[in-house]
This record gives sequence, structure tokens and C-alpha cells, in this order.
Amino acid sequence: MEQRTYNQYCATARTLDIVGERWTLLLIRELLTGPKRFGDLQASLRGLGTGLLAARLKHLEREGLTHKITLPPPARTPAYALTEAGEELAPAILELARWGLKWSMGPRRPSETFHPGWAMLGLRACFDPAAATGLHAVYEFRIDTEVFHARVDDGLLELLHGPAQHPDVTLTLGQEVFLRLTSQDLTLMEAIETGTASVSGDKPALRKLSGLFRLPPPRTRTVDRNPSDRTPS
Repeated sequence: MEQRTYNQYCATARTLDIVGERWTLLLIRELLTGPKRFGDLQASLRGLGTGLLAARLKHLEREGLTHKITLPPPARTPAYALTEAGEELAPAILELARWGLKWSMGPRRPSETFHPGWAMLGLRACFDPAAATGLHAVYEFRIDTEVFHARVDDGLLELLHGPAQHPDVTLTLGQEVFLRLTSQDLTLMEAIETGTASVSGDKPALRKLSGLFRLPPPRTRTVDRNPSDRTPS
């Protein structure tokens, strides 16, 4: 398949030549939380056929954004991981996520799938380093069958798939409850008090959890025009 190009000597155009094709940035989103096997990527990106997934991965490898690795024991299976160049796309993808949280989310559409692991990017996007100053804690999130953890280290955040070895706080809840939390329809304390979420671990660390992530208030993209602003016909 011939790679399309904008044929512009411009940093933005050159970047879009590499990552602007459909599914490419979502593949990088998946790999930002750690190496993934081919089957893992397929499961997370429903609608992306096997052939196109293989082609996109070959493209990213050829462009120096991903490389193949072997996962450590006990898995010992082939997987894909980001290179240094791929990892440096994280700030750009996080800015897209921040913009989306503010300007494009709205209610979930009936046709839209959701994986709790995708919310890891949203958590990174709305993390408040100032609120985490002096905090050293590991939070484990168990959302239905998906598990990931957040390591907070004095204003720094690391989010990874899989369980933590020694979590300070473990939070267990369902997908729908999690979506209500992220849409600000429910607070974490309300979920715990009503039993729709359960928690165990260090209480001081738990009390700090809600303040670590600040979701932007949603905005509408509709332009309100005053009668004086309208162009005469």
C-alpha cells in the first residue's frame, strides 16, 4: 500500500504523514500504557481488521515509532512497544485527550464501545501535579475485568496496565459507575457510601485520590451569535 503524503516541507505535515492515517494514533494510545500483544490490540480496537492492524503496525515499525519485544516471564510472548520517538508523542496525544474531555465528549452513543483501560489516558490528561506534591502512593483500579494501577511519586504519575505489587489503595467498581464518575454525575465518596464501589487500603491516600484528577468542565462548540454579528444577506 502506497503511503499518502501532503508533500509539504512542514513539521506538522511531516508528522501527519507518519501518524495521520486512521487508527494510527489510537494504536499509539494503546501502547502508551505498556507493551501489547497483537491480540491485545485487536481486542481493544474493535472495527480494525486483522490485515489493517498488521499493516499499521508494520508502518509504525518502519517509521521507528514501535519495535517488537518479547514479554518477560511468565508470558514470554511477542509484543509491540513504543520506541523513544513513539513515547515522545505522549504529550500531543494527552493534549488531544484534554481537548476532547472539554469539547467533544458528551453522552455516550449507543454504537460506541468502551474499555476502562482507555480511561488511563484521560486520567493522565487531567492529572494535577500540584495536588500530588509530597504524595507517594500506588492506586490499583479494578473495573470489571480490567486492572490497571497508578503510581504517584511527589507530583509525578505513572499509569500501567495490570495489578500493582503492593497497592496502597485498591478501588473496585463496574464500568457504568466508572463512566458516571468521569462524567461528573457521581463522586467517588458517593459511590463508596452507596456501595456501588468498594475500596480497601490506606485511608489518607484514599482521601487524596479525588483531588488528584481534575476534569475540565464540558463546553459546547456551538457559536452563539448576537443579531449584530450576523452577516447581512
